[in-house]
Amino acid sequence: MSTQSVKAVSELLNEEKWTRATLNSYGINNFQELDAVIADVIDDGSEDEIREICDEHLKHTKNSIIALYIAGILALRRQLVDDTNLVMIINIFTDNRKWNIVEYLCKRILEFGENKFALRTLADCYDNKNEDENKIEIWERLIKVDYEEADIVRQLAEFKEEEKDIEGAIDYYKKAIHRYINKKMFTNIKEIWDKLVEYCPDETDFFFNVDKKIEKMISPERASQLLEDLYGYYREAEDWDKSIDILKRILDYDPKNVWARKEITECYRHKYKDHSQLAEYIRVSNLTQSWRNVHDAIADFEKHISFDAGNFVCHRSWGIGRIRAIDGDDITIDFTRKRGHSMSLKMAVNALSSLQRDHIWVLKVTKSKEELRTMVKEDPSKALRTIIKSFDNAANMKQIKAELVPSILTPSEWSSWSTNARKKLKEDTSFGNLPDKIDVFVVREQPISVEEKAFNRFKAVKSFFGKVAALRDFIASAKPESEYFSEMFSYFVNILKAYASVNEQVIGSFLLVEQIVEDYPYLNPGLGIRFEDLVEETEDIMSLYSRIEDSELAKRFLAELKALDEWPEYYVKIFPTSLSKYIIDELYAAGHDDLVQSLLTDIMEKYRDNREAFIWLAKYYENDPRVAGYGIDYEKILINMIHLLDITFREITNRRDVSNNRKLNRQAQNFLFKEKRLENFLMQADEDSIHRLYTLVSDVKDLDPSISIELKHKIIERFPDFKFFGEPAHTAAAPGRVRIKGLIVTAASYQRKQEELRHIIDVEIPENSKEIGTASDLGDLRENAEYKAAKEKQELLNLNVSRLKDDLDKAQIFDKNQVDTEQVSFGTRVELLDNNTGKIETYSFFGPWESDPNNNVISYQSPFGMKLWGLKVDEHVEFSINENHYDYTVKSITKGEF
Repeated sequence: MSTQSVKAVSELLNEEKWTRATLNSYGINNFQELDAVIADVIDDGSEDEIREICDEHLKHTKNSIIALYIAGILALRRQLVDDTNLVMIINIFTDNRKWNIVEYLCKRILEFGENKFALRTLADCYDNKNEDENKIEIWERLIKVDYEEADIVRQLAEFKEEEKDIEGAIDYYKKAIHRYINKKMFTNIKEIWDKLVEYCPDETDFFFNVDKKIEKMISPERASQLLEDLYGYYREAEDWDKSIDILKRILDYDPKNVWARKEITECYRHKYKDHSQLAEYIRVSNLTQSWRNVHDAIADFEKHISFDAGNFVCHRSWGIGRIRAIDGDDITIDFTRKRGHSMSLKMAVNALSSLQRDHIWVLKVTKSKEELRTMVKEDPSKALRTIIKSFDNAANMKQIKAELVPSILTPSEWSSWSTNARKKLKEDTSFGNLPDKIDVFVVREQPISVEEKAFNRFKAVKSFFGKVAALRDFIASAKPESEYFSEMFSYFVNILKAYASVNEQVIGSFLLVEQIVEDYPYLNPGLGIRFEDLVEETEDIMSLYSRIEDSELAKRFLAELKALDEWPEYYVKIFPTSLSKYIIDELYAAGHDDLVQSLLTDIMEKYRDNREAFIWLAKYYENDPRVAGYGIDYEKILINMIHLLDITFREITNRRDVSNNRKLNRQAQNFLFKEKRLENFLMQADEDSIHRLYTLVSDVKDLDPSISIELKHKIIERFPDFKFFGEPAHTAAAPGRVRIKGLIVTAASYQRKQEELRHIIDVEIPENSKEIGTASDLGDLRENAEYKAAKEKQELLNLNVSRLKDDLDKAQIFDKNQVDTEQVSFGTRVELLDNNTGKIETYSFFGPWESDPNNNVISYQSPFGMKLWGLKVDEHVEFSINENHYDYTVKSITKGEF
């Protein structure tokens, strides 16, 4: 390390101490000279030593401008939050009103990123210099990083107002009102509320969101007070629908509000002034009677008032009808299949639901299916709005599907349409979702901002890692300066402030906050929590890691561990949970081959306990030649995999962890059979290995028998005289005897399998989805037997679809014109002389899809079929199956019936 910079800084500090330079002698050029010295320090890499010299100097000369400045700038270069040294200098020059130097120092700090103190001081500096334009620019930057600042936001709004920029003023007033709510400063809130009612009264979604926040953070009385002011605007404008909505909210906060009850009655009188039964319905609902619960009275009135001539209604059994006439207490309704039906008004109100003219159910009876189908396919947004509004402006995808499938769209059409619909629900600003239900969508009167939409998702999602994903989506589509971001970010900061023990939420919050602060240093909450401390407090790091459901945070967790001295041991513990090749690569790169060997050997030996890790190891074996050097034998991997296959089959049968065992079972089958690893090994192995492996496969009771039969064919092709345990040795095939390969089927059986697959996809799976939806509505899924049964059926159906698709992919349709009657083969009808009894037996030889032993239709893959396959007329064969001895002579071979 060069000592030139060390010497230069030491001389500067000594000179400052002895000359005792006054503040008045300092100018900007002095700090520019110090910047040149700092540049030399950086160039020669002596930052740490210089920082130590300055810190030591400050112990006895605490107001040393040179030491404070150099140490402060070097700290900022390291992206440290501590700006104490530079703050001290700025305060010194501020007190002495040296505004040019204050401006220079603030700007110097801001070169390293936004800083609340520097921005606020710079704004004060410009204020003292009467540079209002510069001050406004700095204020605009300050409020983006200081979420608690409300007064300046209001001043910016007033400034925009003076400039006649009303749109800009509205934006700032909206920001200010949220910040004053957080400070619970109601006088300020009301003043701004009145401004916004003046400038943007139509934005009721905004006002309703604000009043709900006030009700929660301040009081229902204050929220109600503000709504009364908003109501005045709509009452004067004679917008009765909006007036009624506002009054309902006031009555939600205060059901005994006599004024609001009287006002809503008057609004109803104006809205329904032309209704023939208005006075009667107000009377029967007791809307004006204080003794009746106001919400019940409103519901009763609105139910009655919807019954008028020409309006649509719905009956549970009779369907949709239209009111023909009302005469006193008698009502006449034309239902589709029951025209001119009469009933009392009281009965109608209790038995019928009223529907708007644009309700989806009304459209289904007033428009043709083709008209609706065209509308739905050509304008998905209109279709979504129609259906959502039909259900009181709140509907989920399950309800939307129920209205469209199969009455308007087919299941296959729904599949593509719903993908587009979900995209529109997410991106179209005219759609939102309920704040507490992420999957329930609403139609907005005013477009929702991207920020609010993401924020609503954050509030609605219940799981911790769901909130992590929502915050990430927010950052991807909006800026952290948003008011909504502050509330979301605080959620994770508060978890860190309040934690008593380390769990996945604490570690997740730490990693997320740390990640955000790296991009936006001014957001650092300064909690003083260190990653290594959290790890030390963790009892089971493997379990903790397994509960981190966010992949980005999981990667960051591993990267943070890498900085600790004990990281290799931690990586070994975590690997069976993470199955990350990154861990293996990092251990290798650091020279910890011994740890890798110990880890992989342990997984191999304890494959029953580390099932997923063992499957990972089996696949990894082929890509890393070092593993074989650890004494891990590939044949042993295959043997363990077959054992694992058998274990998972048995546990599925015993209903133990069915979903996970099915997944592992599929992976094991794919590894062994679909990817042909076992077959490829058998084609190179010696006979002892073949005996071991084939015997294990044949002992797996629930395995598809065609798999072991196919392996048997392959073994016989390689070793014609191979003796399988429990069976006599095979003799070499006679000249011309054919060994069939693959799955051979008839065209008819292929078509049946296709129809079976289509039926599962088009009928059984949709019906099962309905069953799952119905069962999920019954409550707690953990104790819901119907839901569990429906989900298990879903897994079985998906398994059948996968199996049928695989079978159809590998099936070869046999050309019935190519039947070879020279030998026993596919499609032949064979007469056999049973030499034990002297009787003639007749069999037809086809494949497993056509097999029907009761009618003597034999599969070529069956043990019986394999013994006779390829024989010619007059050939003699003897064999045993399941301790039964057979002795046949082939008498004739003809073409079978297809």
